[in-house]
Amino acid sequence: MVPSKPKTTVQHARKLRSAMSKPEVLLWQLLRGNPQGLRFRRQHPIGAYVLDFYCPAAKLCIEIDGISHDMGDRPARDDRRDRWLAGQGIAVVRIPARNVLTHHADVAAQMIAMAHDRCATPPPPCGRSPSPS
Repeated sequence: MVPSKPKTTVQHARKLRSAMSKPEVLLWQLLRGNPQGLRFRRQHPIGAYVLDFYCPAAKLCIEIDGISHDMGDRPARDDRRDRWLAGQGIAVVRIPARNVLTHHADVAAQMIAMAHDRCATPPPPCGRSPSPS
């Protein structure tokens, strides 16, 4: 269940940081320490949600999805969450946990490249279209 109050969400994020899954730990080892000048946060609270990894400069969320994300009402919950984050201007990338386990260096490199791309082409302010040249 997703906490509904920001204070509760922060507390939940702190608990998640101390109980990260193996794929999350592997990826965090490569994303921490500002790779290529980018800052990533782990288990970052935003609104009523906790993002597995977040790059604020790129407004990029990286979610590591285990098999439970394919079961029950989880796909619908993930979709609602992704739509809410998109409304905040945050792009969500979902990566299967098995990919991180087998190719964590490649996954980290792809996330860093994606974050750099998003930093280079920020969306127009206030949702306006860019003016024609």
